[in-house]
Amino acid sequence: MRYTKAALFIFGIGLVTGFVVVVGEFSAWERPAAATMALGLVLIPVGLFADGHGMAAVRWIAARFRRGKRPKKRGKSRRPPARRKPPARPAAKRAPRRKRS
Repeated sequence: MRYTKAALFIFGIGLVTGFVVVVGEFSAWERPAAATMALGLVLIPVGLFADGHGMAAVRWIAARFRRGKRPKKRGKSRRPPARRKPPARPAAKRAPRRKRS
């Protein structure tokens, strides 16, 4: 985490310098304070990658580009099988009718 800490330290110095410039109304120091803060903001992601926290993403991207596209499987060119009709249900057997008395 030493590179990330260094980037945050640079950003903090720019932030404090900017606060002093605004409170003290030192117009000559406005641009250097803003540049220091911007440099710190740019260095934070660089520090994260340098410290190894972003290497998982880099490994994933590299693995995706390392493998070539998989060749398509060549199979027999035929139509998909037709759907089968469900088996017909046998007719329900009726109970014999009773004679009326």
